[in-house]
Amino acid sequence: MTLRKHRIVVLGAGYAGAFAAGNLARRLSPADTEITVVNAAPDFVERMRLHQVAAGQDIARRKLADVFAGTGVRLRLARVTGLDPERRTVAVSGEDGPGELPYDTLLYALGSSAAHHDVPGVAEYAFDVTGLDAALRLRERLDGLDEGGSVLVVGEGLTGIETATELAESRPGLSVALAARGEPGSWLSPRARRHLREAFDRLGVTVHEHTAVAAVEPTRAITADGTALPAEVTVWSAGFAVHPIAAAAGLEVAATGQIVVDRSMRSVSHPDVYAAGDCAYAIGENGLPLPMSCASAGLTNMQATAAIIARLTGDEVPSTELKYFGNHISLGRRDAIFQMVGGDVRSKSWYLGGRAAARLKSGILKGAEWGIAHPTFGLPTRRRRPAPASDRAAVRVAA
Repeated sequence: MTLRKHRIVVLGAGYAGAFAAGNLARRLSPADTEITVVNAAPDFVERMRLHQVAAGQDIARRKLADVFAGTGVRLRLARVTGLDPERRTVAVSGEDGPGELPYDTLLYALGSSAAHHDVPGVAEYAFDVTGLDAALRLRERLDGLDEGGSVLVVGEGLTGIETATELAESRPGLSVALAARGEPGSWLSPRARRHLREAFDRLGVTVHEHTAVAAVEPTRAITADGTALPAEVTVWSAGFAVHPIAAAAGLEVAATGQIVVDRSMRSVSHPDVYAAGDCAYAIGENGLPLPMSCASAGLTNMQATAAIIARLTGDEVPSTELKYFGNHISLGRRDAIFQMVGGDVRSKSWYLGGRAAARLKSGILKGAEWGIAHPTFGLPTRRRRPAPASDRAAVRVAA
């Protein structure tokens, strides 16, 4: 009698999902496990470079079918429409119509989108760079602006800073401004903040500090005090939000809608479900929730895959350190800031800026792209086989 393979379904093929699927395929025997990745789009999206796409730069696209070719990973191009954790099934809708995928272990890595914060007009008039289609729509709109056209980027975080500086450098004929609720880069060291201000000045970015946008209209944004800021194009980068699928399915979620997970990235309410990336509400080494970021995607997907493999093979679950070492901010193609942080995630006095930091960021991006393109690099000649189900129950998490 042939035993059924253990079915692992990975939802989403962004940085967290794609890396996780490759890691699982690299370390688990295909004789006993079946790995399926569900993703709505056929291409891998380098989300860390979408502000470059919006600015008009051409970024090479990589087909997920090519990424997973020869790995044993099955790719299902479909949109996730629902989840039934009691029946352990995922509802999907693709070109072949609606369907259902059963799973034994689920890795939920659907990422995030722009958070509108219920600000009037954002959904109707604002653009964002949280997805490839969104970045291309923004690019097309910018192409239609006349010389001197006004662009307002809303948000003082990494995405807002990178988007404003990239647009200003790539499209010098436009008037680019940044609206910040506080001070852009307020978490940086004093020298790094000075570097950032100098970059804004050099690129001609007008910064509106301590300015909350209360409404977006077709050609302007209205601030909380009633001031009108000219904006033929408003780019919204004031935070991220996750899809409500997990909450609707009955998984325990935080106020943000993120799946509440334990130290191993396992859902605290449904032990067959793991989460990684922006949709995981995970607590870092400093006792605070990990921010929605590509760095968090790397940390959480490594922990989740290690836990899945350990529990399937009967090993002790290792503990991946959930700790940040720094922030890296692109300021166009020839400038950047790398800010070192301590264990409390407070900035250290040292930082790296200028071309050296830009080259470092470029190397990080190329490394991530290479890793996605070679998901099973270093594939062991003998991959792990799942232990009998009775042996998995006693597996514990390493301290």
